[in-house]
Amino acid sequence: MKTDANRIDHAFAALAAAGKKGLLPYVTAGLPDLATTERILEGLAEAGVTAVELGFPYSDPIADGPTIQSSFTRVLAHGIHVQDILAMVARFRERYELPLLGMLSYSIVYRRGIEPFIAEAAQAGLDGLIIPDLPLEEAAEVSAAMSRAGLCLVMLVSPATPLERRRQIVELSHGFVYYMSVTGITGERDQLPAELVDNVRALRALAGRPVVVGFGIGTAEHVRMVCTEADGAIIGSALVRRIMSAVDAGSDTDSVVRTAVEAAREWMVGLP
Repeated sequence: MKTDANRIDHAFAALAAAGKKGLLPYVTAGLPDLATTERILEGLAEAGVTAVELGFPYSDPIADGPTIQSSFTRVLAHGIHVQDILAMVARFRERYELPLLGMLSYSIVYRRGIEPFIAEAAQAGLDGLIIPDLPLEEAAEVSAAMSRAGLCLVMLVSPATPLERRRQIVELSHGFVYYMSVTGITGERDQLPAELVDNVRALRALAGRPVVVGFGIGTAEHVRMVCTEADGAIIGSALVRRIMSAVDAGSDTDSVVRTAVEAAREWMVGLP
């Protein structure tokens, strides 16, 4: 289990001390290009979000709904590679302390080598990784390697995850546990499950650490509902959709960045 606090640990400790909850937006790296992604991260940092999940585009979707899949297709068509994303992170890290989590397929990590990739991620300035398709049987090795590098491995729990498997996931997770509000793929939904708050309460009691909820969250009211019990809310598809819509409307970079930041501020209104 990770002991040395990094930016993610500090961010949630600060929230707890202030009696507040956090917003963790998801941004597809390279949408519409890496320079704009970097400016979006800067804007989100200045808006006061808790952390950002940075999606590494991959050709085979894991749990990604159509909106994020579409963003991946656009980015990959421009030939952006993992090394390019890490270089952008390194530039951003020279100026900002906003916690960043890479969200990516285990295939990317495995192909580059677990230890080498984690070392690259740490050197670039990432604070943790979310690897949705990481097999639980291989998670202990990855978790230990990330602890040694001072990074958080954030693992996912779904409503269908059995209790014993939840216990294993909690033990291997660092920073916080990611609770999926629904089983299935990411994407905006009109309503969240009625039992969501009770499920989060039970997971927090089991985990003894922050629990953040993602999948299906797209409004300030959703954020408000989730954060009556959770320590934070993740918004992905709704933000990616707004960024793509701004790009498709022919907006310039300033307008695209402003769209992303204004969306985050809109959702932060829902935070307790």
